[in-house]
Amino acid sequence: MIYVAKCLVVLVAALHAYFLILEMCLWTKPQGLKTFGNTPAKAADTAVLAANQGLYNGFLTAGLIWSLLHPNPAFGFQIAVFFLLCVIVAGLYGGYSVSKRITMVQALPAAIALICLWLAS
Repeated sequence: MIYVAKCLVVLVAALHAYFLILEMCLWTKPQGLKTFGNTPAKAADTAVLAANQGLYNGFLTAGLIWSLLHPNPAFGFQIAVFFLLCVIVAGLYGGYSVSKRITMVQALPAAIALICLWLAS
């Protein structure tokens, strides 16, 4: 079960690395425009905000990877719990304030990973 949990943590980290790329590099490009439903003008006006948001997704990615690589498994577990909870809160807030889809794409995978991590401990 621990391997399943760790694979799910990797999945959540990979999702947030992808969000970082979308928000920091592709925001004004066709893929970013399509993903977020923005017009080129709106994307240009909000690019700095999106890049800042992408940077935070990078911090979440780094924290989740750190949790997997930490030499002390107990502390790695605590790090993973903290960052998964951060992802869940961000996903719930995004679902409330922007689009319900964010809850499914961001909060749900993190919640499943957190449950599996707890069951494996």
